[in-house]
Amino acid sequence: MAGKNLSPEGHAMKFFKYAVACQLLSVTLSITAAEPPYISNELSPVMLQGSGKLTFFGFHIYDAVFYRSSKTPSTDFALDLRYQKSLLGASIANRAADEMKKIGVPEAQASLWGKEMAGFLPNVEPGQSLTAVYSAKQGTTFMYEGKKIAQVPGAEFAKAFFGIWFDQKTSAPKLRVELLGQGCPPPVLGEGC
Repeated sequence: MAGKNLSPEGHAMKFFKYAVACQLLSVTLSITAAEPPYISNELSPVMLQGSGKLTFFGFHIYDAVFYRSSKTPSTDFALDLRYQKSLLGASIANRAADEMKKIGVPEAQASLWGKEMAGFLPNVEPGQSLTAVYSAKQGTTFMYEGKKIAQVPGAEFAKAFFGIWFDQKTSAPKLRVELLGQGCPPPVLGEGC
């Protein structure tokens, strides 16, 4: 065995090479995992809080990534969904309205918002993304493939929409934990840590 007879200097050199290799790997991973430019344009400076994937009966529906503005204090954040299945925009809107009802949004209000979303959410194909960015000043801005497609003002809509993923009553608790990582839910939800 070559490593057993190393001098103290040899062990130090081996450790140094290992540390450099780990640092290079870390830099490479942080470069390749950079946020999309349309996220950093909205939340600059931005930080990744968590990520996960939604599966339904074993089918991979989408990958989700939760970004926060790293300015303090800031309430701005974004949820980026990269779809792995073809879905109709109307189906996405209907499902969102159903999920809002499950977390306690009154049926009439959830249905109204569902109809509004059906008017702007596009059909998606595998690899395409829908992103929702929340800003206290502007409300919720929706993007399709990084291009703005709609804006819904107000904190109440944001609380209901983002509650689909971040409310404690979400139907995807595993994804919620993955998205939140070690952080707190968005302040717009009114929950503490």
